[in-house]
Amino acid sequence: MVFNTGAALLDAIVLAVVSKDKEGTYGYKITQDVRRVLDVSESTLYPVLRRLLKDDCLEVYDQAYAGRNRRYYKLTQKGAAQLNLYKVEWKNYSSKISRLFEGGI
Repeated sequence: MVFNTGAALLDAIVLAVVSKDKEGTYGYKITQDVRRVLDVSESTLYPVLRRLLKDDCLEVYDQAYAGRNRRYYKLTQKGAAQLNLYKVEWKNYSSKISRLFEGGI
């Protein structure tokens, strides 16, 4: 992609992916889901997950899977509120850019 993806947009994308499953989802699946729309590496996404954990937007728990533990990430109330804010901001931002591209101001 030609456009750079900033930290806030990555946060919003990860929160959106995690929000799709009420019980949470694990890191590899988050990476795969994000990669469907954006070319990013795991080394880019795991710091995003750590930042969202530190900011109390996500909580984490481990669950056994195939003889080992798998770390799951789940949206918190604060994370859901932050995601809603990102959705509103994105709608406003993207509509302004679209209008500009289409010749408006």
